[in-house]
Amino acid sequence: NCSCFTGKDRVFNTPLCEQGIVGFGIGVAVAGATAIAEIQFADYIFPAFDQIVNEAAKYRYRSGDLFNCGNLTIRAPWGCVGHGALYHSQSPEAFFAHCPGIKIVIPRSPLQAKGLLLSCIEDKNPCIFFEPKILYRAAVEQVPVEPYNIPLSQAEVLQQGSDVTLVAWGTQVHVIKEVAAMAQEKLGVSCEVIDLRTILPWDTETICKVRKQCMLILKNKLKKNLLVKTM
Repeated sequence: NCSCFTGKDRVFNTPLCEQGIVGFGIGVAVAGATAIAEIQFADYIFPAFDQIVNEAAKYRYRSGDLFNCGNLTIRAPWGCVGHGALYHSQSPEAFFAHCPGIKIVIPRSPLQAKGLLLSCIEDKNPCIFFEPKILYRAAVEQVPVEPYNIPLSQAEVLQQGSDVTLVAWGTQVHVIKEVAAMAQEKLGVSCEVIDLRTILPWDTETICKVRKQCMLILKNKLKKNLLVKTM
């Protein structure tokens, strides 16, 4: 319980009102404090959509850079676990990925999660940090106790390849790593594997290097299909 270490004036429960939670976080951030607003599940973030898209993302623009809420980070458990039904299984990042002024980050592992979350908290732009909920119990890693940062908007190439490039984020990274191994073993296809990590603004430099390949395959949890684009 974080309140045991920081005090109940800094870590506290709020009413279950997502619009209010994010709105309160925006106000605290504008006042100069570091605000971390938690939405219990990403599926419930939609009542706060207006606060995120029209207030948090545009605060710096609407004030002519006089004010901003860059100290705001919104955390939310994300994705499906196989038994969560409609309100505990959604991956809503696409709704926010078209909105300039915010950053969207999704880690693939505990080690990545800590470094990326600390970078979000220290970043001077409002960030949405989606946490794959399946990792809460299914993933085990040795995570350093001391603080460390992983840069935002910087994809990671996990495996080199020459025929196809596979891009994913969150828990789908583990899926495409398995696919890459199967493609190599059964088809002799060499796959490059990239973890996007930051959805907005994404690492255009790393991804656009795919032009040296013949095909880009994007795998996500939004639909049960693959987006295939020849380059």
